[in-house]
Amino acid sequence: MSETAAALRCRGWRQETILRLLENNLSIAEDPDNLVVYAAHAKVARDHESLRRIVGALTTIQDGHTLVVQSGKPIAVLPTGPRAPVVLLANSNLVGRWATPEVFYDLERRNLIAWGGLTAGCWQYIGSQGVLQGTYETFAQVAREHFGGSLRGRLVVSAGLGGMGAAQPVAITRMLGGVSLIAEADAEKARRRQEEGVVDACFGDLDVALDLALAARSGDATAPHAIAYAGNGAALLEGLLARGITPDVVTDLTAAHDLRSGYLPIGVGPAQAAELRRGDPGKLEALALQTMARHVRAMLQLREQGAVVFDYGNNIRPHAAGAGVTDALDIDIFTARYLRPLFSRGIGPFRWICVSGEDDDLDAIDEICAELFADIPRIADWISLAGAHVRRQGLPARIAWLGHGERTRLARAVNQAVADGRLHGPVAFTRDHMDSGSMTHPNIITEAMADGSDAVSDWPLLNALLNTASGADLVALHAGGGGYAGYSQSSGMTVVATGTDDGAARLQGALNVDTAIGVLRHADAGYPQAIESARQHGLGLGVVSTDERA
Repeated sequence: MSETAAALRCRGWRQETILRLLENNLSIAEDPDNLVVYAAHAKVARDHESLRRIVGALTTIQDGHTLVVQSGKPIAVLPTGPRAPVVLLANSNLVGRWATPEVFYDLERRNLIAWGGLTAGCWQYIGSQGVLQGTYETFAQVAREHFGGSLRGRLVVSAGLGGMGAAQPVAITRMLGGVSLIAEADAEKARRRQEEGVVDACFGDLDVALDLALAARSGDATAPHAIAYAGNGAALLEGLLARGITPDVVTDLTAAHDLRSGYLPIGVGPAQAAELRRGDPGKLEALALQTMARHVRAMLQLREQGAVVFDYGNNIRPHAAGAGVTDALDIDIFTARYLRPLFSRGIGPFRWICVSGEDDDLDAIDEICAELFADIPRIADWISLAGAHVRRQGLPARIAWLGHGERTRLARAVNQAVADGRLHGPVAFTRDHMDSGSMTHPNIITEAMADGSDAVSDWPLLNALLNTASGADLVALHAGGGGYAGYSQSSGMTVVATGTDDGAARLQGALNVDTAIGVLRHADAGYPQAIESARQHGLGLGVVSTDERA
């Protein structure tokens, strides 16, 4: 191992790997001083004292014991057994009628709860790449369905260049060849994305931004093709309407889930928002709702004029509906429209992180992945694109949409590479919570399920139980916080390729059940692709056919 990889501070590599993932989250966080990783609110720990105690527990915990974390606060280290997780977390879970933003904010103010986002509070975040392939897969499907398989010569308009939104110009322009025009209300953040090379240019003048975007769509190779508009997303869409411009695609990836800490209203900058947040949060929320209503009305008008419009899962439609936009929910949600056929086969956002810190390890795993799946363009093409276009943030990491059986196959090959010394250190395997069987959100991932089971949250709970029983090294149960309170339930898992027989058994067990329950969730809902996948892999007690269900 390299000197960095060999610097073991804990009592084993399972514990050390989880500690490095936690540190990695903070190293690429949006606001590390306040422990906020992304989405304006998603925290790595409840407070600095909790963080200190979590780190202390991870450095001393022995195998056969489990660290218990409640909403970012460590509670205990308990003896649990040889196959138990190193860490079990539950973040932001509230009982039904109390799962409201008002209750959440009150509890947060009293330091009794913290929102973990999806991957922040369980230390699985890998930067903008974490959402990048989902963004790529979505826009690739948009291109296939609407534009003959290509985004070249197409203008895609959106908003949000935060930790998640920054994936948009990379996927749309760098990978799929389209023109992207992305609004970002925080001008400093927009300029930073230009400095980082995420966008080609940044303009505060809407006319200049629009003129250049139209020139790029018309084929002007000298015009920037990935453009940031330093202004509000609603203002951008209203500007398009005022000028009679219809883009090809419209969506939004602002932090609209959080009226208080995420979405900036028109005319309110970051500094003024911070003052209102402290002094008059109700006014800030009211202003945000007013702007969201304008934003979604503009999306609906652009759809009427022929643009492809979809919601990217940030809760902007439900908020706008609550603000009086009665047809807000008529806009398609991206998961039901473009991704559910993949989820039906257990295909979703799988990821791996090289805790050695060595780029060579990531290159080697890319090679293993490309070799194992050379006959599957969905995977092989992505690995090639990712190698060319994904910028490193924190520890070397990769995301790829792998399905049932594919994840286990790759992870076991990597575990053997760790054992053989081909890699410098262990590798963590994890995923986004927004996977096939690990999240319920009736306005995003489970909207319009075929059997009407949109709101049933048994599935992520079962996912967490199965991962705990099957050897995962970390298991988390999350619910929505802030403006997401009451909207979602999800589960996360991490399992470590340590290069040992124990590591191989954990990888086999956890990664198998993690995707199996996703396939079965969709088979139970009646999706033919999922029913066929379950039969192919021998999953379930005997999956009934669509005809039998009727």
